Amino acid sequence: MKKLLPLIAFLFFITTAFAQVKVAKAKITFQIKNLGINTNGFFGNMQANIQFDPAALATSTIEATADVNSINTDNDTRDEHLRSDEFFDVAKFPKITMKSVSFKHKSGNNYSGQFNLIMKNHTKSFEVPFTYVASGNNGSFKGSFKLNRLDFGVGEKSLVLSNDVTVNLEVETSK
Repeated sequence: MKKLLPLIAFLFFITTAFAQVKVAKAKITFQIKNLGINTNGFFGNMQANIQFDPAALATSTIEATADVNSINTDNDTRDEHLRSDEFFDVAKFPKITMKSVSFKHKSGNNYSGQFNLIMKNHTKSFEVPFTYVASGNNGSFKGSFKLNRLDFGVGEKSLVLSNDVTVNLEVETSK
């Protein structure tokens, strides 16, 4: 029994520390210049599997998937055009997926994650700086990164549409 008690305590700790958290709120927004003017948008539907523990970064994982059909730029005509085969081609590629590869602690609440972003059968690795703040059973992630839409075959070269897209992520979790 003396040997069993530490094992049970260890298993309880592992289960608690690495329990999958629920995504309470998630926001994926983006910004791109169109005709020199910033155009903002977001993906309304996202699923995520988050197992993040600042004390165990080597075993932490994050995988998130956005439903491309839920794209919203506050312009229905533009949104339909973005869903077409000319841009995201949602009929063939309905999801954008982001999977963690590794994490590093920078300082305080600042972290950096190496992620693979999969869009339209193209995979590219990104370093994403983010903050993580824990409060009781809740956690808050905020991060931002830039990508080149042409790297993923989203649209073609254009004089009016920028290649660079800024992506902002905000996720609130609870256990």
